[in-house]
Amino acid sequence: MSSAHDQLLDATIQHLEDLKSHGVRHVAVSPETLRALAQPAPQELRSSRREEAQTFQSSATGNQPAIQQSLLTSAATDNLPASAPSPAPRLSSPEKAAAFAALRERALACVKCAHLASSRKNVAFGVGSIDAQLMFVGEAPGADEDEQGEPFVGKAGQLLTKIIQATGLSRADVYIANILKCRPDTPGQTAGNRKPTSDEMATCIPYLHEQIDLIQPKVIVALGATAVDGLLGKTLGITKLRGTWKTYRGTPLMPTYHPAYLLRNQAMSEKRKVWEDMLAVMEKLEMPISEKQRRFFLKA
Repeated sequence: MSSAHDQLLDATIQHLEDLKSHGVRHVAVSPETLRALAQPAPQELRSSRREEAQTFQSSATGNQPAIQQSLLTSAATDNLPASAPSPAPRLSSPEKAAAFAALRERALACVKCAHLASSRKNVAFGVGSIDAQLMFVGEAPGADEDEQGEPFVGKAGQLLTKIIQATGLSRADVYIANILKCRPDTPGQTAGNRKPTSDEMATCIPYLHEQIDLIQPKVIVALGATAVDGLLGKTLGITKLRGTWKTYRGTPLMPTYHPAYLLRNQAMSEKRKVWEDMLAVMEKLEMPISEKQRRFFLKA
């Protein structure tokens, strides 16, 4: 009886650990299951547990340093910050594709934010290679993205595509996603966008966490102040933060200006700042950089 119980317990713990490694933070438990868990353990199991405790107690005296080291290691692991999880296990290509497809289906059917689900046309889940070394993260879909169900397809997206191409990559080589998968609703407005709220981003960001954990990019680029705030919390501001390496969930993160900012401010100096950030990303990825690329947006 105790053996079967232990096997079931171990399988349950492993399943929960797998969910946690993929960004899941809450699991629904039925009242019936809670009542069953509240019942006392079988007599055989309680006896087995007492025997294990006695064995541990008798061996502790002769192996005190090892026991202390084990407890220290366990405590260090338990106190790891949530923003730096243990690396997710590498999946085979078919497993990874299946996991990503399942994640996409869950996101497409999500109605956690009822006001966004009722106003959206499409969920802009993400686009690009699930094996990408480079991942771009924005804040939320706009009207064009809501219409097409793909992030960064409007004017800002077209500029982002040009920036990616300038590095020698294509949209198909990288992965592009937003913190929010649905367009923020704009009640009473016929056009325009609004900034996603902190609650909306907190509700949706587990999907992004799962995307990051499955893709396991070598570098993440955060596009704009809202994306940076959503990922890192309130900071010094994008003007002071851009160009400085941060870490998010164990991955190097480069904050930079949103392409929409460059559409509003087309000064050569501002374009150069974004390009300097991308040069740093290319160096981090050990990509070849030509002299021509190094001189982009510099005065002749």
